Amino acid sequence: MSDTELDAVFRDYESLAVQVDGLFERVRAQFPAEVACAPGCSDCCHALFDLSLVEAMALNRAFNSGFGFGAARSAVLEAAGDADRAATRLKRRYFQRARQGATDDEILREAAQDRIRCPLLGQDERCALYERRPLTCRLYGVPTAIHGKAHACGKCGFTPGGAYPTVALDRIQDRLAELSRRLAAALGSRYRELHTVYVPVSMALLTTYDDAYLGVGPAPKEQE
Repeated sequence: MSDTELDAVFRDYESLAVQVDGLFERVRAQFPAEVACAPGCSDCCHALFDLSLVEAMALNRAFNSGFGFGAARSAVLEAAGDADRAATRLKRRYFQRARQGATDDEILREAAQDRIRCPLLGQDERCALYERRPLTCRLYGVPTAIHGKAHACGKCGFTPGGAYPTVALDRIQDRLAELSRRLAAALGSRYRELHTVYVPVSMALLTTYDDAYLGVGPAPKEQE
């Protein structure tokens, strides 16, 4: 494992976050009346989405750095456990709906309506790790598109079908996937598919990203 290479990957992720913030601010500058994001608005903090390896590890590192042992850390981890159990139940339901013949579009529409409170959302309706929040959180509130389908926050004032600058999430996801591949390579993981693992925020907070989890070092010997 090369610390230099690892640091370079996380620096590039932070640079991508700065670029994403810039995209958001450019849209807000053009459409200040439509972008309703403001302190205390937490609509995006109940959305369902997963994090790539690089984002999950970056968030985990920020959490462990910012929250030492104590009541605040315990409260976040307890909330993460609740959120993770809720996410598991929902994903089980989506799986059953697929087996029953529901299309991907139908399941995605259902998922967009489901809500789980982010474990990092405090009682004051503010993010406990706002400066280190994932890219999805940073873009919520401006028009986005993925796989050719547009989306906008229902709290904002963008008119459906209107002509607005739209952030292409596919490109950002491609960048995150490449950073995750670089991260797995820098770790020297023996798990060939480690870079393809996606987890919700709750699991990113609960996971211990140690050598055993990451597949770093020699494989454990089987018990005889």
